Amino acid sequence: MRELIDLHTHTISSGHAYSTIKENIDSGSYRGLKYLGISDHAPNMPGGPHVFHFHNLRIVPKMVNGVITLIGSEVNIIDYDGSVDLSDEDLESLDYAIVSLHTPCIKPGTVEENTNAVIKAMDRPKVKIIGHLDDDRYPVDYEKVVLKAKEKNILLELNNSSLKPNGFRKGALENDTKMLKLCMEHNVKIIFGSDAHICYDVANFENCKKLVEDLNFPVELIVNYNEEDIKEIFF
Repeated sequence: MRELIDLHTHTISSGHAYSTIKENIDSGSYRGLKYLGISDHAPNMPGGPHVFHFHNLRIVPKMVNGVITLIGSEVNIIDYDGSVDLSDEDLESLDYAIVSLHTPCIKPGTVEENTNAVIKAMDRPKVKIIGHLDDDRYPVDYEKVVLKAKEKNILLELNNSSLKPNGFRKGALENDTKMLKLCMEHNVKIIFGSDAHICYDVANFENCKKLVEDLNFPVELIVNYNEEDIKEIFF
């Protein structure tokens, strides 16, 4: 069984990533992806693109080299009320948004503050994915987040980059394990994200696959393998 989709990829427009849209698409095609999302960091991330970058993503062809493209952004939560660094109007112009907590954009808070920030961000337009909610610096109430995700039909991301042995998000394995067990308990769907910052990592889900195999996580809850879910959520 192969993964059909990778929606967490960055290009040179993110400032600290090193490949172009075309290079990412070509890499995804080579790896057998059917769908690829462009999700550069939103403007509050140091080095991130101006909002005009997101407005002009409409020029990207809907299919390139056999890969269906989706235009998105990894937007930054910027306060504990769930505000993000793209306006609702800007978000509406995208196919999807990933919302994430990043230290350059929001100071880590208490469990209550971090949880509130994530839950309220889930009410923003076009938010389809919660990114890498696995960092010890941002402790959250996972059950509250999982239940909100179920209510809103939002996907929780299992981030391959977080799970790398040299990954900088401390506690990721333990936190992801906790999150996945709650997703199994409450029948909540997840999505693998490569979080590729160079084309060679596009569709690299090796760490994600190992963890879900170790936990006997049901494949029916992993959207990357289910085209009906992909079409229902993103099209």
